[in-house]
Amino acid sequence: MKPTQVLLLFGGESSEHDVSIMSARNVYEAIDASRFDVALGYIDENGHWYHVRDFDGYRTVDVTQQLLPSLGEAGFVVGDEIIDSDVILPVLHGKNGEDGSVQGLAQLLHIPVVGCDMTSSVAGMDKVIAKRIATSVGVQVVPYRVYRRGEVPPNYDTLCTDLGDTLFVKPSRAGSSVGVNKVRSSKELERALAVALESDDTVLIEQALDVRELEVAAIGNPPACEISVVGEILPGEDFYSYDDKYSSGSSSSVQLPADIPADISDQIRDAAKTIYTELGCRGLSRIDFFLTGTGDIYFNEINTLPGFTNISMYPKLWQQAGISYGDLITRLIEAALEPKE
Repeated sequence: MKPTQVLLLFGGESSEHDVSIMSARNVYEAIDASRFDVALGYIDENGHWYHVRDFDGYRTVDVTQQLLPSLGEAGFVVGDEIIDSDVILPVLHGKNGEDGSVQGLAQLLHIPVVGCDMTSSVAGMDKVIAKRIATSVGVQVVPYRVYRRGEVPPNYDTLCTDLGDTLFVKPSRAGSSVGVNKVRSSKELERALAVALESDDTVLIEQALDVRELEVAAIGNPPACEISVVGEILPGEDFYSYDDKYSSGSSSSVQLPADIPADISDQIRDAAKTIYTELGCRGLSRIDFFLTGTGDIYFNEINTLPGFTNISMYPKLWQQAGISYGDLITRLIEAALEPKE
């Protein structure tokens, strides 16, 4: 049987460029080479696409390696070479990776893509939209306000009246905790808004709660999708920041499964499936929640292209269920190739 032709995309224009490279290396090493013939597509930080032979090749790319889409032809052109693709596997995070951009291109190319389509990727990437959808189906979210570039900046004292005197400020469309700051004063708010606006034009301002951070993984295409056990993030810092996630000196850890009552676990898993289905997700997502000491559950966010690094929760949750890293990649590709009814 002819191997399935897979185009593995990595890198990208977002602040999570390096995380994408780490994830893609792991995916490439784990993929079943007897079933899949993998071509590597590197996207540099300026948005140029290149065909590279290995994970060292992306460091020395030149114009002769540019990867150009052949719209409607289910493939790409590199010089005189045609790269046919049965499926695109985007191991990308953030802007122009998981926000619907690549997914829209795949649709124009008539190539199936691993993971969510353009519409659900857009909705999942935007924290404000995702929260509003979650609320519409009865899932509770942390109280928040929205600030958009060009508006009169919010007043800290007014926000405190509505949300309490400790706040989280974050870009609405960014991942890996990029641009997220905890705020306890008017001056900190001013700085945090400026930092968040470096990543997005819309800023989410949330009430800071004393919570546990819980995550679940989804795989498959609704209604035949599966939800993992609940895992817990144990941050090594004040909150689960970018450095706490990825720095070599991080003291964060995970607990699988989370030490929570069975009924709480069931509620979180049910809420995750509801949100995954309501957003029209396919293939995979990681859905994150907060749990308070009084048992209140809040939806935090959904990540439609979660990380696949050595520390990433998504593959760890499925390993807990007995699905190896390699088998997980196979299942994700198979889900992408399933016909849409």
